[in-house]
Amino acid sequence: MAVVTRFAPSPTGALHIGGARTALFNWLYARGRGGKFLLRIEDTDKARSTDANRQAILDGLRWLGLDWDGDPISQNANAARHAEVANQMLAAGHAFKCFSTQDEIEAFREKARAEKTSTLFRSPWRDVPEAQHPDAPYVIRIKAPRDGQTTLHDEVQGDVTWSNDQLDDMVLLRSDGTPVYMLAVVVDDHDMGVTHVIRGDDHLANAFRQNMIYQAMGWDAPTLAHIPLIFGPDGKKLSKRHGATGAAEYQAMGYPAAGMRNYLTRLGWSHGDDEFFTDAQAREWFDLAGIGKSPARFDFKKLESICGQHIAASTDAALLQEMAAFLYVTNADPLSETQADGMLTGMYCLKERAKTFPELIEKAHFILTSRPISPDEKAAKALDDVSRGILSELTPQLQNASWSRDTLEGVVSSVAASHDMKLGKLAGPLRAALAGRPVSPSVFDMMLVLGRDETLARLKDASS
Repeated sequence: MAVVTRFAPSPTGALHIGGARTALFNWLYARGRGGKFLLRIEDTDKARSTDANRQAILDGLRWLGLDWDGDPISQNANAARHAEVANQMLAAGHAFKCFSTQDEIEAFREKARAEKTSTLFRSPWRDVPEAQHPDAPYVIRIKAPRDGQTTLHDEVQGDVTWSNDQLDDMVLLRSDGTPVYMLAVVVDDHDMGVTHVIRGDDHLANAFRQNMIYQAMGWDAPTLAHIPLIFGPDGKKLSKRHGATGAAEYQAMGYPAAGMRNYLTRLGWSHGDDEFFTDAQAREWFDLAGIGKSPARFDFKKLESICGQHIAASTDAALLQEMAAFLYVTNADPLSETQADGMLTGMYCLKERAKTFPELIEKAHFILTSRPISPDEKAAKALDDVSRGILSELTPQLQNASWSRDTLEGVVSSVAASHDMKLGKLAGPLRAALAGRPVSPSVFDMMLVLGRDETLARLKDASS
């Protein structure tokens, strides 16, 4: 049987990082088995669903590199099919018309609370013959089992048992004929051929209510895998008080997509002690058995560490392309052709130890800036009169030097020694002249990346 998974976000808000991980798990499971990964937009809440949120979800998935098969499916567009199934259950005796008003339902619950009994509504219309039905608005409710237990197997949670007396005769169709979420989910999953439902464990209770529909329709239920939620470092559900919660926020902070995929995959799932892995390895290794039962804690330091490793391992061209996308989403100026060429030339000395694109861009300041270089306050302190004099002496010696690292180191070391200085002492003025920053890549890397003419021009500017 071909594997079919789905991600079914609601466009009532941005793509939450927890939702992104759910999508990632579904994508990995399907892609690792040659199956399909489908996308369904659960837009039945018309009042809160917006086109902007829908687009934000699609953009977030694209940023993460999670491609889906076919076009995104609108749940709202399938409303007629959902109603058809509800009426089939009604005709087969698995559902019934309920004429109870909201006032009557609330009165029932108030009485139950006063008597300290279950507030699960028990409709008096469950077994009333059609001939005795009034000419009045009604909802269609499912006939839930009243006794016994239901046990569902979950690939993460194991066997989970629910007492049937805790299942309500839930509404399938509202009085205006519109379907409820619980019905729509099951019908869509069945019609889409979904074989594995991988979602947050906050949906575990829903599984028992949705199972009633599978049973009533005689449909094969999908394999279930309810994954624990993501907690913040303090052990509480991840929220804005912990920092960014939306996928778009992480893109805007400059985390590389590959690093984000790696970190989110590892967040609640494990493959031995492996922390850093490629997409190909993740697709090969990912399975439901590796998902833990306990909530995972979001750790920004681990995220940065993983992202740094992915930046270091990425090809220069791929990094440049993703950096351009980062500049676009943050409304920053795009790179000029000259700057892009310089970034490609210097990427070998930029990507080591950079954990985010802002860090990469800061290290590349010497490439992205142009003459005349304006040193910042700390760098300017290194350009005193003595240092300017030494740079003035160094410049002509570099004029005719072979432009290789060994030669450049030899020339600079010789000039430093002639002034009874260590090489490191001369590095400060050189950084100030070449980058305008006290922290930068190696001065020799900067010389090699900038080239002879630009290097000499910056040294002349600083020494004059």
